[in-house]
Amino acid sequence: MSTFQSADTKDFENADRGFIAALTPGQVKNSDGRVVYDNDVYTFLESECPDTANPSLWRQAQLCSKQGLYVVTDGIYQIRGIDLSNMTLVEGDRGVIVIDPLISTECAAAALALYREHRGDRPVTGLIYTHSHADHFGGARGVLPPGAEDSVPVLAPAGFMEHAISENIYAGNAMTRRAVFMYGDQLPRAADGQIGAGLGMAMSTGTISLVPPSVDITATGQTETVDGVRIVFQLTPGTEAPAEMNFLFPQQRALCLAENVTHTMHNIQTLRGAMVRDSRNWSRYIDEAIEYFDGQYDVGFASHHWPTWGHDNVVQLLSDQRDLYAYMHDQTLRLLNDGMVAAEIAETIQLPPALEEAWNTRGYYGSLSHNAKAIYHRYLGWFEGNPATLWEHPPTEQAKRHVDLAGGRDSALAKAGAYAEKGDLRFAATVLNYLVFADAEDTEAKNVLASVYEQLGRGAENGTWRNFYLTAALELRSGAGGDVADVTNPEMIMALTTEQLLDSVAIRIDGPRAWAEDLTVDVVLTDEGRRHRLTLRNGALTHRSRDAGSPPPTPAGLTLTVTKPQLIGLLAGQGIDEVEHEGDLGLLKRLFTLVTVPDKRFPIVTP
Repeated sequence: MSTFQSADTKDFENADRGFIAALTPGQVKNSDGRVVYDNDVYTFLESECPDTANPSLWRQAQLCSKQGLYVVTDGIYQIRGIDLSNMTLVEGDRGVIVIDPLISTECAAAALALYREHRGDRPVTGLIYTHSHADHFGGARGVLPPGAEDSVPVLAPAGFMEHAISENIYAGNAMTRRAVFMYGDQLPRAADGQIGAGLGMAMSTGTISLVPPSVDITATGQTETVDGVRIVFQLTPGTEAPAEMNFLFPQQRALCLAENVTHTMHNIQTLRGAMVRDSRNWSRYIDEAIEYFDGQYDVGFASHHWPTWGHDNVVQLLSDQRDLYAYMHDQTLRLLNDGMVAAEIAETIQLPPALEEAWNTRGYYGSLSHNAKAIYHRYLGWFEGNPATLWEHPPTEQAKRHVDLAGGRDSALAKAGAYAEKGDLRFAATVLNYLVFADAEDTEAKNVLASVYEQLGRGAENGTWRNFYLTAALELRSGAGGDVADVTNPEMIMALTTEQLLDSVAIRIDGPRAWAEDLTVDVVLTDEGRRHRLTLRNGALTHRSRDAGSPPPTPAGLTLTVTKPQLIGLLAGQGIDEVEHEGDLGLLKRLFTLVTVPDKRFPIVTP
């Protein structure tokens, strides 16, 4: 038992409470035998914290790595530790309602099998998505095989489908590449490597699916009964996710807090990249939950981490998290209105002692530093008002000039080493980064920078900071790695709207190569009754739609008549010569030659 654990055992008691059985072995494999999730690799966390890790993060990792089937209260069970997120099961009259079926179908199926081994072979009679992030819906087909949803209600907050899909369309490749760093996918699971991400241990790498909702939750106070279980909902849009909801099980006196309230400070903006969240809104919805559900529950549970028992204890947790997000928001605004820029605010802002000392508000996943910067950018954007930063050189050119100012490469390297010796690892990393970007072949500078990153990572209390630093060190030494998994599948692609499909093409047009092009293509979708006009002009592919029976004011150079599945096939390069069309089919081929394929391994820590 670590000193951190022995000093305060309540979280450990709660994380162990209700344990029934573990998945043995703690691995999940796909149909080909490939391991898609492995919790057994974290057994090293049973030891004392070494000097290669922050003791507070080590404690959080010990808690998050606990794995198995747990009882939350009568009729409610959780599977924890076999994916980044939790899967909760609520027993009804005939079967079981599944809440948040993890990331991968394989993990969801393994979780359901573990539950059934100990609670009987109950059918799935309902599925609930708490919010629109993939770690809460991706495993749906592991608990609902195709066709089963015809008789099983699938509940989700209003706007779920739009947000579940859209995040991966526009910046998906960049976000997924950066997620390799954020979650430490390529790092060894070891005391000097990846020890989790603060929110959970790691993301599974199995099959992602999506079963569309059949019941939308559109208002706070909406009540649904699923398999005899009454559920009262609170909509919380624009909090941790654009579409999210908390909900109460009155009969079981249990409150589901989705991912709005967990045992860590969350992200206002994730390091992998995302839209900046509204911490003020987040705080207000937590406050609403305190009053709206007051006195109606004895336990609170979430989509990550362990439950909290006792009404007053749950209120304390809610209050701490409410105050945390409100404080970060308000103090960042106070300081920016005093003229401070993002980095200055991040260096200045401090939590009040009561929040600083609470385990559930510590920065294991989000951090006070990068959250303050995110709030600043939500209100004021990237430009901080100083014109010296209005038109800076790009990284490589700026790096060359900084190295020159330092007296050349050898002088800069020596000065970086001196800063590192004095313990100023932050500025040593800055100088060494200039050296690497000034000369990507400078192996010595890359190795020294890697060593500095390792020291920064091992000292970090934040799991995602640690993973970023250690992954950066790995790539500086070994080159860019980590295959970016293709998370799409036919079911998810079909869930895209036609507008989203066409947008996915538009953002991959090679603009400069398309400057001189001027073409129009109409796509008539017979199964939707819509005509979409695509116009490529000045390097920009734009599109608009109208009723299929309404003739366009001007003829297109090419008109395609297809169903949506046929359109998806065309966009994948299939059946072009066989498609029903009028006009010049060569226009479509010309358009497709201008569509680029993003680099899934683009460099991050080198030019």
